[in-house]
This record gives sequence, structure tokens and C-alpha cells, in this order.
Amino acid sequence: MAIILVVDDEVGIRELLSEILIDEGYDVRLAENATAARKVRNELRPDLVLLDIWMPDTDGISLLKEWHAGGHLNMPVVMMSGHGTIDTAVEATRFGAFDFLEKPIALQKLLSTVQKALKHDAPPVRAALTLDAFSRLAFVKEFRRRLDQSAAKTSVLLIKGATGGMAEIAARTLLAPRAPWLDLSTTSSALTQDALEKISGGILFVPDLAVLGKMQQMNLAFAVDRAEKLNLQLVVASATAFADLAEHGWDSKLLARLGEIWVAMPALATHVDDLPEIAVLLLSNFVERGEVPVRRFSTAALNVLRTLNWKKHVETSWNILYGLVRNLALTALEEEISADDVVRVMPPEIEDERREQSFQPLFEQPLREARDAFEKLYFEHHLRREGGNMTRLAERSGLERTHLYRKLKQLDIRLGKRNEE
Repeated sequence: MAIILVVDDEVGIRELLSEILIDEGYDVRLAENATAARKVRNELRPDLVLLDIWMPDTDGISLLKEWHAGGHLNMPVVMMSGHGTIDTAVEATRFGAFDFLEKPIALQKLLSTVQKALKHDAPPVRAALTLDAFSRLAFVKEFRRRLDQSAAKTSVLLIKGATGGMAEIAARTLLAPRAPWLDLSTTSSALTQDALEKISGGILFVPDLAVLGKMQQMNLAFAVDRAEKLNLQLVVASATAFADLAEHGWDSKLLARLGEIWVAMPALATHVDDLPEIAVLLLSNFVERGEVPVRRFSTAALNVLRTLNWKKHVETSWNILYGLVRNLALTALEEEISADDVVRVMPPEIEDERREQSFQPLFEQPLREARDAFEKLYFEHHLRREGGNMTRLAERSGLERTHLYRKLKQLDIRLGKRNEE
């Protein structure tokens, strides 16, 4: 008997669809929002999902994209929408939706669409990104070995130096083929023994300890006590000091247990030359999974990434790089990501450090030489900006043209024939 999950915030629609589908012999499960839908999907693996677009917590399109990005779209999804959202529903097919139903839903249209969807082969699930993608980099291979070695001897493992997407890449490296996976941060209700038994042999993952609420902390404590017995690998990530978590009410015994065995992501500051390759691999993965438009880095953009002061962000460098790449892919207006794009999305504190770093050689020179070097940089910059126009350069610099020519000659800034004229 096929299991159909109906996700809609309107109780009347849920009940109506449920009655129709049960009469047709289907096993129907209901969810009033995205949170409930995630729970049912993780626990039951439905054969089909009927998903409403507009919902209060997370809209249907966002939930579809989330499943698509996480490699969880291994069942057909039919979007349900009102008149004003048909274009959006059609667009959802780009992210793996099988079809869409327009509300009010006609009985025959519902049944025929359900039958077609259940006969349709599930879309291939793209393998999630793991550290294997970075295996050419020696320092990542070494980290991978530490990760495997540690996980083989403990059921509870802490990853330091990365949270969110980067921590998930590391954790998924430990996941055996076809083994179950559960992100504990998506579970808002009480965790049960039965739920843990269903993911035996798999991984229970926490992308960031700092964001867990009280109920989720209780779920985590519940899982820690049972992980070894149930053959579960519990992998948690944190970039927040445990002392800070304790100040925010975390149980000290739980923190002590979580912190017994840990591995730290290698600092990017000591592997700056490898940053371009890592950034390109991340971007390629986002594109392949359909999370972002087709994008590629220019050489200049990758060079700017190298210039960031990664030494001041050891604990969050992987998160910063991951966020920068994703942000660039979503906000760049052209297919090629430029150096200006990188500067545009750079966090303010990093841009300040980059600017300070670019002037560092000047700080190490005597005042006169440093002043001349700065003036040369200043005039060369504005010459390029003004297209070599001396009139506009004189206006911008506030110098009379004769004085300006004398200054450029003194700084050994060569002008083309056209400029000199």
C-alpha cells in the first residue's frame, strides 16, 4: 500500500484529500506545516508527497529546494497551488517537482495525477558532497583519516571549526552507503526510542549546538545515552565555546560527554594556496544540485579570496568560505563571478582586514617612501578609473594640470601618447 503524505496548512483541504485517497486504498499521512512534513518524511519515507506552496513556517517551494539540496528527494512531489501561484508551481519542476495541482482540486485530476506520480520512477538522488571531493588536498586527506579513526572508536564525535554546511560535508563522509541520516535540528518534538531504532546503523547529526532549543537539547541527551547501544553515530558540530553554552543553560554533564572526543577542521589560514580549488569545488556542487544558477569564478575573484586575513578567523574560516561561495552564486548578476562581486559580499570586518593587509608593506617603509608609494597607487587607480582622462584626474585629485604632470613624472607614472596630448 502506497504511503501518501499530504502537506497543507488548511485543515479542510487535508481532511478532504485524506478521505478521497483513503477511499482509493492509499495509506495517508497528514502534515500541517514544513516541520511536521520533515518529521514524517524522515521517519516513514512516503511514496508520494502532495505539497502546498503557501504555508506559515516554511513555504512549499523552500521545502522542496531543501529536500532537493539535501539529496532527500527520492519520492515524487506534486505541488498544490491557488490561481496566483501557478507560475511558481511550474518553476518548482526545475527543483524536482513531478507535477502541480491547481486549487480547487478536481477529483479526477487528483486521482490521475497521483496514479501517474506513483508509477513514475523516482528521480536519481545525487550523492551528497563529502570530503572525498577534496581528496587531492593532502591536508584534507589527513583530516579525513583523523575523522575516520575517531569515529571508529566512539559513538559520539564533536567537530570543531565548522558548523552548518561544512560540518555536514565532514559528517556525511562517515555515512555508509544507503545508511539512514537524521538532522536533529529539524526535530522539534520529543525524540523516541522507536525513532532512534529506525536510524540504527546511520548518523544522527547536529549542524550547530548553539542553535538547539531546550527540547532539542533534551533530545540530544536522550540520544547520547542510547547511541552506542543502538549502533548510532552521533556527530555534532560547534564553533561556540562550551563555556558559553554552559552560561546559556546547557547541562554540564551533557557538554562533558559531547566534548570527550573531538576533531578540528584544519585551519584555512595555513592552506591559502588551496582556497581557489576548495571554492571551485563548493561552487560546482551548488550548481550541480540545482541550488544556484550556473556560475564560475574569474581568476581575479579567486585571487581576492586568497587575500583575506584567514588567520583572524580560525574557528569560522570554513563557514565564512562556504557562506561567501553560496552568497556569490546567488547574487552575482553575470555567469562569471568577478573580483568586485567578492568584495561586495565580503563581511565588513574581513574587508577592513583585507584593506589593512594590502597596505601592510607601506607600514614597514620609512615615511617618505611610504608616502610616495601610496601616491603612486592613488594616481594609478584614478587614472584607470577615469580612463586616462587628465582633466577629470586633475579635478578628482584637486591638482592644477601642470602640477599634476610634474607629480606623475616624479612618481614615474608613464602616460600614453593620447594622455599626454
